Amino acid sequence: MIHISAAPRLAQLVHLLGCEAMRDDIGRDLILERLVEILLIEALRAAPAQAAQPGLLRGLADARIAAALRGLHGDITRAWTISDLARTAGMSRSAFFERFTRMVGARPMQYLTTWRMAVARDLLRRGRVALDEVAAQVGYASASTFSTAFSRHTGQPPGRFMKGNVGK
Repeated sequence: MIHISAAPRLAQLVHLLGCEAMRDDIGRDLILERLVEILLIEALRAAPAQAAQPGLLRGLADARIAAALRGLHGDITRAWTISDLARTAGMSRSAFFERFTRMVGARPMQYLTTWRMAVARDLLRRGRVALDEVAAQVGYASASTFSTAFSRHTGQPPGRFMKGNVGK
């Protein structure tokens, strides 16, 4: 665990991230993307050396797994396969699968689904977005496939989630 108050650079980045997220200017998304990258790097630097629990930070500390994570986060709409991710990491499929699972604490496709659902929840909280648009933005070919996956992951359909969480 990293306490932001003990890491002034992290606190500054979190503040900048919050300020930029509230803006609606040209280049906002690009700036947010870069700030998140910098925030992750600073978090890695601030993390205690013995912090060996599986998770995103541990995965990012491993150059090969980090390459796959950057790919997943950078192209959420892609129909990723274990072979694609292993190739991105420069590893065999079996070695990649084992190492990713050990470092991140989740299987690669499980991690991708969790990431997609987190992005989908964020989009749904904003409200006034069509379900097929959300589905496309998080890598699902159809609203029905997305709705099934979302319901399975969160325990409620996307429409109900949106109604109860808009603006939160």
